[in-house]
This record gives sequence, C-alpha cells and structure tokens, in this order.
Amino acid sequence: MYRTHYSSQITEELHGKKVKVAGWVYEVKDLGGIKFLWLRDREGIVQVTAPKKKVNEDIFTLIPKLNSEDVVAVEGVVNFTPKAKLGFEVIPEKIEILAKAESPLPLDPTGKVKAELDTRLDNRFIDLRKPEVMAIFKIRSSVFRAVRDFFYQEGFIEIHTPKIIATATEGGTELFPMKYFERDAFLAQSPQLYKQIMMASGLDRVFEIAPIFRAEEHNTTRHLNEAWSIDAEMAFIESEKEVMQLLERLVAYAINYVREHNEKELKILNFELEEPKLPFRRITYTQALEILKDLGKEIPWGEDIDTEGEKLLGQYIKETYDEDLYFIYQYPSEAKPFYIMKYDDKPEISRAFDLEYRGVEITSGGQREHRYEKLKAQIAEKGLNVESFEFYLKAFRYGMPPHGGFGLGAERLLKQMLNLSNIREVILFPRDRRRLEP
Repeated sequence: MYRTHYSSQITEELHGKKVKVAGWVYEVKDLGGIKFLWLRDREGIVQVTAPKKKVNEDIFTLIPKLNSEDVVAVEGVVNFTPKAKLGFEVIPEKIEILAKAESPLPLDPTGKVKAELDTRLDNRFIDLRKPEVMAIFKIRSSVFRAVRDFFYQEGFIEIHTPKIIATATEGGTELFPMKYFERDAFLAQSPQLYKQIMMASGLDRVFEIAPIFRAEEHNTTRHLNEAWSIDAEMAFIESEKEVMQLLERLVAYAINYVREHNEKELKILNFELEEPKLPFRRITYTQALEILKDLGKEIPWGEDIDTEGEKLLGQYIKETYDEDLYFIYQYPSEAKPFYIMKYDDKPEISRAFDLEYRGVEITSGGQREHRYEKLKAQIAEKGLNVESFEFYLKAFRYGMPPHGGFGLGAERLLKQMLNLSNIREVILFPRDRRRLEP
C-alpha cells in the first residue's frame, strides 16, 4: 500500500511512528539546508520536512526537482512540533514518484490564478483538486446519504424505474427522443408514472434517487438537461399536507446532517448553514400573487410565477420572517399535470405544491388523482391520448389507494443550500444545451 493514513488521520498518537502518505505535490520550497514538500490529499495537506542532516541524499536532491501536481508517495516518521506550519510534519525515509504532471497545467489548482467556469468544467479532474470544489462534492455525498437514511427510517422502500420509456410522463415536447430497436422511445423526464403504479402494488411507501432528462432549451444558472431527482410516493394519505410534512422533515434532516457532519467543508467554503425552522411556512398560490402585487409585480391568476416573482417572494419571506424555505400550494389546476388531484368543491384549484428555497423552486409535488374515471378525464383535458397511457391506467382499475408524492431536484437543493450562483457547481459533469463532454 502506498498510503496508511490520510492527512486528517495523522494525530498526536502517531508522534514518532512511521506512516505512508500519498497525493499530489502542492508546493515545494528549497531553503538550502532544508527542503519542504507540501503534499495534498483529499483530506488536506501534509508537510514533509527534509533537513539535510536527517534524510538521505537521494531524498534531499529529489524534492526540489518535483513539479506541481506530480503524484508522489512518502514514507516517513511523524513529528509533532509547533515549528511546523500545520502542527506536525513527516520526516521522509522514502519518496516515490508515482506519476509526473505535464507543465504548464491547464488550470491552477491552488486557485491563485482564477479561471472561467467553462475552463474549470473542461478540466474538472484538476478543478476538483481545489479544496473548496472538493468540499462541495463531499457535501453532495452527505446529502445523498442523509436522504437514504431518512427514507429508510421512515419505512420507505428504494425502487429503480426505467429511464427508457415509450410515453411522455407529462406530455409536452421537452423530451429527448431515441431509437429503441424498431420503435421510438424517450429518455425519462421523471419516474412519476412508475412510482404511482407502485402504490397499487402494496409497496406503498417508495423512493428513488436517479437521473432525469429534460430537453428544455435553457441557458440559465439553475437548469440542467440531465439532473438527479429525489422522488418519493406514499399511499393511504388523506391530503397533500401529509406529503408536505414528509418533505419538510426530509429537507430539514438533510440540512442538519450537513451541519453536523460537514463542519470542515462548510468552513473551507466560508459558509454558515442555518438550521431550518420547522414547520416550513405555507402560503397559497393566491396569497403569493397578492404579496407580489403589493411588491409591484402583478401576475394574472392562473399563470406561472416567473423567475422574477420567485426571487421577490424569496426576499419578502426572508425579510419578513427570516426564513429560507416555504411552500406555495393550492395551484390552479390548469397549471399542473394531469395526475394532480383537484379539490372536489373547487376544481379550478389543485392539491399541488412547490417547495421554494431562497426564491428558487426545488420541489414539485401533491396529492395524485387515484380515481380511474377522473384520471382518464384529466388526461383527455390536457389534450393527451388516453390510449397511450394504458400501461399506467391499468393499475388504477384494480385497487389504487389515495396517494401523493414529490420530486426534489438534488442539484437545486445543493445550489440553494450552499447559496451558490450556478447549478453547474454542484454536478461533476454538467449536461446543458452546449456541454456534452467531458
């Protein structure tokens, strides 16, 4: 093994003991009678100190010849001393070069020389060597772990639905078509229809974490054409409020998990993540329009709240209540997909909701229409071909309980959680209108 310890695992108990560390050359200094090598791994930096009197000649002459980002392995003895910049150092007994890095580098991993986002994404493997970039993806890993922990604790079962489908989930043209042998097919916009089918199976609390594909022709800081969705569906509910309660507990759990387990990464990002207040504030769609009207923005009832409106609402909620997360619910039925249930006494209003985080929608959800005849009528009302949804409708003919669920955008959650300016910062290799590689 080239490594016995990461940098963060070197503690005072190892003083005087031999360790092996490995990583990338961060910096080299030659002070004549003493040479310094700072080695970077995923957990931080290790200082390797080579005094001429304490190391062999080969090591002493090798260190100044190392280039930035060469990959090396060091075997040596740990020395805790206040003289070391990091509080400890490794006195090397052996240094092995595992790979050489070409010069010049396409990107400065120290961050001293700034680079445009496109340059960074073109060289993501080096971009990730920057501690603040790596911190984002460690936090992303924590969020996905927290989400799974939460669902298992809540009695949910993880499922995996197909990503090659024959029928559009929600209709519309925002689909990536593909040839599937002799047939036409599409990449899945959402697992919506399949997770609803599961409600008729007895697996009545399910979740899925998987990619979704949307052929939206956007060039914005909050849209991706391939993204990861955290989906859940639950049966035997009385109203959409139960789904909202589950969702707010999930989001709060994920945020608090990061607060507890990623203190180091948050410090690297110089960001203080606030503890969310439960329950999240709830405002109806109509109330949202009234607030916006008072703020000088009029939106006709029935129309979507646009990006500007979302931002204004987010600022209003923050300034008025000092809250970042809030629900908008009771949307117009016309604005929501066919599978959303309407209020029986007010069919113009749906049992749908959105969860907003600092003025950006991160989740859509609601109670679904589980009554077969009503669901068929709603599909037709949206101008869709009822027959093409036969595989889906079949499940509603043989005992479908009342149910509801949501789809939470993982990248939007992370972007807003860390208050980042661009959604491409939180996904390793973004796919948008222009970017298909690396």
